[in-house]
Amino acid sequence: MASADEVQEQKEEGNKCVKDGNYIKAVLHYTNAIKLDPQNFSLYSNRSLVLLKMQQYYYALQDANETIRLKPDWAKGYFRKGEVEYATFHFSDALLSYKMALDLQPDDQSIMEAIRRATQGWQKDRKADEQIPWLGAGIGIIIGVTIVIAEHVLMQKPTLGHPILMALLTIGIAMLGYGIARGFRYYVKCQRKALLEDPSAFLGENKEENEEEVAAEDDTKGSGNERGHRYTKAQARQRFKKGKS
Repeated sequence: MASADEVQEQKEEGNKCVKDGNYIKAVLHYTNAIKLDPQNFSLYSNRSLVLLKMQQYYYALQDANETIRLKPDWAKGYFRKGEVEYATFHFSDALLSYKMALDLQPDDQSIMEAIRRATQGWQKDRKADEQIPWLGAGIGIIIGVTIVIAEHVLMQKPTLGHPILMALLTIGIAMLGYGIARGFRYYVKCQRKALLEDPSAFLGENKEENEEEVAAEDDTKGSGNERGHRYTKAQARQRFKKGKS
């Protein structure tokens, strides 16, 4: 069984590496310490901080959650969780985490400042959701009016001479601009959500695709009536699982 001195030594080495900006070595030291003392909540908190600095958001959040699980009455665990959520633009979640930290540690200035930051971020984000689509519509109106004016100036017989046609064109382009802007905001939200997704899941998908290709190639090299036959991915997957070469 590991001694407390060994754990403390690894922790201090990790802390020193953090101060020096050597985050990879810091993670290694904290991980070694965790292996020696898996119930030490402060080690997960420290490693969460370093992983956040390395922009490894998924793993930083996992460590923050583990800190909370091991020590649910410790404010820093919720603060760590809030910091990861704030860094990934999950402002409403960050506010909840910060407020839980403040409940455990009232009047803490750093937590109160974090709540202020998260509140401002949430307000700006909500305002962007409301304003950007209408900004897109406004740009669409400008483009529509510009097209109508340009046609009247450059063409002797404008095809959009009727006021109804001019209005319909302008409204149509405005609606298109509104839709594009809303789509952009949706894309931004999806990108933010992806920041907290497990990166190993994507690696697993790539590995499976490679295995399918290998299986399909092996099947085409078989003898007799199998030679030259191409299989679908589903068929290749089944044959690969059966262990056929």
